[in-house]
Amino acid sequence: MYYEAPGGKGVCATATTLEEACAETALAVFALVVDPASIEERDTRVVRAHGADTTDLVVNWLGECLYVLDVEGFAPRRIELLAATVSQSSSGGEPLRLHCLLHGEEIDRERHAPAELGGIDRELTSVKTSDEIVEIRVQIRL
Repeated sequence: MYYEAPGGKGVCATATTLEEACAETALAVFALVVDPASIEERDTRVVRAHGADTTDLVVNWLGECLYVLDVEGFAPRRIELLAATVSQSSSGGEPLRLHCLLHGEEIDRERHAPAELGGIDRELTSVKTSDEIVEIRVQIRL
């Protein structure tokens, strides 16, 4: 789901797990840049991210995804979760981690007509977790 936000657009994704919510959030952000229907699954890219808490993980995850989009010029259509550590032990333990494959293709400027994004606003990113659902809200600077 998208919403208008001061200085950009907001993305809100919900799922039953943090991993699924992260994937849905990234796909919604990618859709702001390139129409998913125009992307073919011709290649893959590996994306890894970690964070000290869930908000940190989401912001780092989206930053890595946007790096693939902006710097590598790769437009993902689908995300495949390879591994995740999404809970910490009470003694601190390892940071939260996501390891995924992005399936898509290199951006063709004529066919995809990509839009420009300015980045993720860390201060306006939130992760809410209940017994049944995880909701992620991020604001994207345009």
